[in-house]
Amino acid sequence: MTAHRYTYPETAEVLRVQERWLRRNISNLPHSRKGKVVTFSEADLDRIDAMHHHEPAIGPLATVPSAPSSPTAHRWRISSRLLR
Repeated sequence: MTAHRYTYPETAEVLRVQERWLRRNISNLPHSRKGKVVTFSEADLDRIDAMHHHEPAIGPLATVPSAPSSPTAHRWRISSRLLR
């Protein structure tokens, strides 16, 4: 038995996004294309969801930040906060 392949409308419904958003961003999203037919697998849906998942940066549910890989990386994070 083959795995279910999702169409644009089905994928939009599962991910709770507009079909238009999927079509505009297709070049950045995992998918399969056979000719002009675009489909998405369960794994593709999981990857798309993970790509757009964000953890809280502050508050009780925030994850503990890891140590910066270099002093420059740390300075960049501080300066990016000041720009907001």
